[in-house]
Amino acid sequence: MSLPPSLISISDSVFETLMTNKAFELWPKERLDELRIIAGLSQFIADALPRDEGLIQALPQMLEEKSRYANYRENLRQRLSQCSDEAAGHRVLRKFRNSEMTYIAWRDFLASWSLEESLKHLSELAEAMIFETYQWQYQVCCNEWGTPCNSEGVAQPMLIIGMGKLGGGELNFSSDIDLIFTYPENGETQGARRSIANAQFFTRLGQRIIKALDQHTFDGFCYRVDMRLRPFGESGPLVMSYAALEDYYQEQGRDWERYAMIKARVMGSEMYPEYQELRQMLRPFVFRRYIDFSAIQSLRRMKSMISSEVRRRGLTNNIKLGAGGIREIEFIAQVFQLIRGGREPSLRGRGLLETLQAIKELALLEEKEVNGLSDAYLFLRRTENLLQAMGDKQTQTLPDSDIDQLKLATAMDFASYPLLTQEISLHMSNVHEVFENLIGQDEEQCDVVAGHFHELWDMAAEQDVVESILQSDLAQQEAEILAKTIYQYKKDLAKKTLGPRGREVLNRLMPKVFASVFSHKDARFGLSRVLHLLHKIVTRTTYLELLDEHPAALTQLVRLCTASPMISEQLGRYPILLDELIDPQQLYNPMELDSYKTELRDYLARIPEDDMEQQMEALRQFKQICILRIAAGDIAGVLPVTEVSDHLTYLAEAIVAAVINQAWQQMVEKFGAPTHVQDRDGKGFAVIGYGKVGGWELGYNSDLDIVFMHDCPVNVYTDGKKEIDGRQFYLRLAQRIIHIFSTRTASGILYEADTRLRPSGVSGLLVSPAEAFDEYQH
Repeated sequence: MSLPPSLISISDSVFETLMTNKAFELWPKERLDELRIIAGLSQFIADALPRDEGLIQALPQMLEEKSRYANYRENLRQRLSQCSDEAAGHRVLRKFRNSEMTYIAWRDFLASWSLEESLKHLSELAEAMIFETYQWQYQVCCNEWGTPCNSEGVAQPMLIIGMGKLGGGELNFSSDIDLIFTYPENGETQGARRSIANAQFFTRLGQRIIKALDQHTFDGFCYRVDMRLRPFGESGPLVMSYAALEDYYQEQGRDWERYAMIKARVMGSEMYPEYQELRQMLRPFVFRRYIDFSAIQSLRRMKSMISSEVRRRGLTNNIKLGAGGIREIEFIAQVFQLIRGGREPSLRGRGLLETLQAIKELALLEEKEVNGLSDAYLFLRRTENLLQAMGDKQTQTLPDSDIDQLKLATAMDFASYPLLTQEISLHMSNVHEVFENLIGQDEEQCDVVAGHFHELWDMAAEQDVVESILQSDLAQQEAEILAKTIYQYKKDLAKKTLGPRGREVLNRLMPKVFASVFSHKDARFGLSRVLHLLHKIVTRTTYLELLDEHPAALTQLVRLCTASPMISEQLGRYPILLDELIDPQQLYNPMELDSYKTELRDYLARIPEDDMEQQMEALRQFKQICILRIAAGDIAGVLPVTEVSDHLTYLAEAIVAAVINQAWQQMVEKFGAPTHVQDRDGKGFAVIGYGKVGGWELGYNSDLDIVFMHDCPVNVYTDGKKEIDGRQFYLRLAQRIIHIFSTRTASGILYEADTRLRPSGVSGLLVSPAEAFDEYQH
């Protein structure tokens, strides 16, 4: 890197001033050449070096290291252990922070590492300083007031939750740190002359930690500590127990707090059992088990607030808060995390780049859009870091002065500032386009529904009025039947317990339902089936919001229910399938025949192999999803009648194969495998399909007529610690397969398995030896 002429004079002046300190004479020429360049770019480094003689001596050796974060905690712990009082500890913290930040800024300006490495060092440095300050002050407080213990006398730690970019491991150069303090259990201190309550102990400890990091002294400060994300904000207690924290988030936690909690991470070590307990407590609040469309209204309000702030404050030069800035990229990523993170584990990561990668792999955004967001994030974050490292100031606003503009452009390796801003504008424009299309504004979502459909719902409790409204478009007899159906639904609804939010959503949804139903010729059948389904799910507001937020899903629901009572019943029993209605292109295009096994294998791969309950549930969900798509394709004419049975049979075959594998794995884990299959492929076991499954004529509700067969010789045993006879192994394997098929979970059973067609029928062996089967057939 070379400096433009306008910066050389500045660099020379700063460099000459620095060189008056004889300690620089010991620096190698390579480092002095780098210093001359950096002197023209960073006032922070130019100020930090003269204030610390030890840093001048140590920095050349520090710069020989490509990475330093692994030793942050140990080095800081050792220095704090030698402090005799609080003031000495504060001095150590500030000197340590300034020296390591100088190292980071130096490498940033010379572009001698990636942005990811820079963010890693910044985040690890902050975490080390937070955690080691806690360890230091915890011991000091214990010496003064005793050790906080629970009712059983077990010492209680305080856990510090890092939020925002700190929690995500992507802290910027001059960032605040957002923290929440908590501790496992109430109790009181032990080992001191006078005990105090744990709450009081941890409050005092938290205050000391904040003071150690935030207070400005002669040596500067470490971090601005922001505690406003804690429960109840500034008006809430500084520290809360797990129980109080859980009560708050369950009873009063708001969607923006879920949004903030996505990146939450405990400082220090996540291996502590106390952390595992905390994580299990918070996860249901952050990530809902289902696709969480209930958050969309809140997210839309957040989006609107972001847009309003940009307009109100005129944030055109702000690379974080401006239109298309870093905040919008973060918002885009966290929208998908909040809505889908409960169902997609890959969306639960804290880092933004890994979340964008997950979004791409799940095809939630187009690959081009995700790549553009990733490129913009890397570029804007590097710009932000260098902008802040110029003067160690918390700013995301592009500089006004010509000199600072030139410094930033040079550090970013651009020939001029206009070329840099042109690149920034291009990235931010791409980001803002994705942001604008992400979740529609309220006015975009409000369908224009004819006024009489609103009236129809408002007056649904008055059958005569409803009938008179319908008679304007329908024959009297049909209007009478439909009015009675609507009236009965409204009457039955009064027996359901709906919360304020659920009732609000239902009132928005029902006019849309009527508009869609009455657009079909067979409105009478469609209305009855749709209202029957809605009655089953009406207390589950999430599903109502899904239909309200996604007009396409509602359209497909009405279309399918009108055409098929089977689909209507299936959706009513398993409302999780409503999510499949969102994308009509996918809904009406069943997978290729030869891909069922692969798709099922990928679907099951997201669940731990040893979690049999979830594995069984996933098998059933996969079957229900596939049958819905096959039926939809059947109704739409995408699948000829002759191919429907093919799809249902291939689906059954894929499920049978997966069930065999699951049952085999469980049996082998318990007993080992029969020894005759050790040196060969396969399991020595077959499932033979008869009837409709064997003849490729399977229907939507068909049983599976199957026969089990093995090739195990007599006197063969399994090779596990608990060995059993090989033929006994295969008998139990078949029983296990039938159990997996027939067990009723939340998503029903897999198939009714009928094995009566085996040799000798119900009186015959459940699993036939191959030679006996052959003999029976002949």
